[in-house]
Amino acid sequence: MKIFITGGLGFIGRHLSNFLLRQGHQVTAVGTRPIQNLINDEKFRYISADTTRKGAWQDALQDTDAVINLAGRPIFKRWTKSYKKLIYESRILTTRNLVESLPATEQIVLCSASGIGYYGDRGDDILTENEPVGSDFLAGVSRDWETEALHAKEKGIRVVTTRFGVVFGKDGGAMEKMVPAFRFFMGGPMGSGRQWFPWIHIDDLVLAVKFVLEHKDINGPVNFCAPNPVRNRDFAKAMGHVLRRPAIMPAPSFMMRLVMGEFGDLMLFSQRAMPEKLLSCGFTFNHPEVEGAIRDLVGT
Repeated sequence: MKIFITGGLGFIGRHLSNFLLRQGHQVTAVGTRPIQNLINDEKFRYISADTTRKGAWQDALQDTDAVINLAGRPIFKRWTKSYKKLIYESRILTTRNLVESLPATEQIVLCSASGIGYYGDRGDDILTENEPVGSDFLAGVSRDWETEALHAKEKGIRVVTTRFGVVFGKDGGAMEKMVPAFRFFMGGPMGSGRQWFPWIHIDDLVLAVKFVLEHKDINGPVNFCAPNPVRNRDFAKAMGHVLRRPAIMPAPSFMMRLVMGEFGDLMLFSQRAMPEKLLSCGFTFNHPEVEGAIRDLVGT
């Protein structure tokens, strides 16, 4: 297949690009780096562009079988008013430009990223793909992001909106930020620790993308998270156990809000998400348990 990836050199994008290249696919990635030296493969093409703006990068969409839309500013930092605008526009405008440029054909599939943040703060509710949208900022971003992607259905394109949980990997993502704190005896639960924590191993994520591309009966929202969500305190306990460090240094709720502002509230949200659609279609997770996933990535 000829596969086009926005954000193709980001943490998730790099893993996906390398995996798809090993599978024999041709990959065109677009990103904001002026040059790239991360992937060396004759089947790989890189385009440097700002995808929130129309441009020559859109021409590559005329000759593609699948589009994986990952572009968007990172959410793991303090949200100022101006940065919230960047979070929103980097996702909405990129997706709008993608959809406008895609040819009208049933032969293309669009996998457009979204997030478990779509559901908002939901306590102990079990969140399958049929649950309604939340009311906070990130839920609104996810709603509008998915809406832009779903316009591609008007062209006959199959659209899948992949709602990612927190992604675990060795060379980026949440683990890169969490592991040092635990290694230096500063890891522990956030707030009360009772909130549910949706997560997924990067290897399962790329396999799930492959699964979605190959199964033409899958469309609409799909939760990309492990089938065994854990409470935040149990995640901290598992991390401490694998790293042989105590996980007793809690981050008080008021301190998280003071240091991180509105983003601190997000880290205290409870989202007990389940990958109902993936499981019902026959997808098998290689890393269904959180301690096993952590051990695979950072175990010593």
